[in-house]
Amino acid sequence: MNWITPLLLFVVTWLAVFASTQFAPLTGWLGVPLAFVPGVIVYAALTHHLLLTTGLCIFAGLGVDALSANRLGVSVVPMFLAGFIIHNRRHLILRDQAYAQFWLGLATAVFVPLATLTMMSFGQREPLRGWSTVWQLTLSGGLNGALCPAWFLLFDALRRTFDYQPVAESSFRPDRQIKRGRF
Repeated sequence: MNWITPLLLFVVTWLAVFASTQFAPLTGWLGVPLAFVPGVIVYAALTHHLLLTTGLCIFAGLGVDALSANRLGVSVVPMFLAGFIIHNRRHLILRDQAYAQFWLGLATAVFVPLATLTMMSFGQREPLRGWSTVWQLTLSGGLNGALCPAWFLLFDALRRTFDYQPVAESSFRPDRQIKRGRF
């Protein structure tokens, strides 16, 4: 595998973490912080090896925690768990189907905040819960469900552009002559 594709994956993740903080009027109107990272985690878990997925989850989790009110590192474990579960079941998942990508993006976008909320409830300060949490999970899940096929299109286009394409080889040797007909 070429080193450019994982580098672009980390750069896009970094941009997605910062893009989630740049829509303040929309975030204030909806009441939901926009999270673009779970769809990227789904793509990495389905297409790359576990070491790269783990590094991406750590990088994205620390980035999200650095730009939010969460304690540093609390988002790393939920993102890793989501990536690890998807990576271990990727042979059962229809990776190229848009509806599977949608549902995986939605499930990951709901799982990561719920697991983060659960981990935060173990601390001294109790996080806020209520009907607004259901609204936030619904909207975040729908957004990531819609964005996940777009992430797949973007990263597949980047992979086709920068990775080496496999050469189709013939089953016949080029130095052999095939004579057809009678001897």
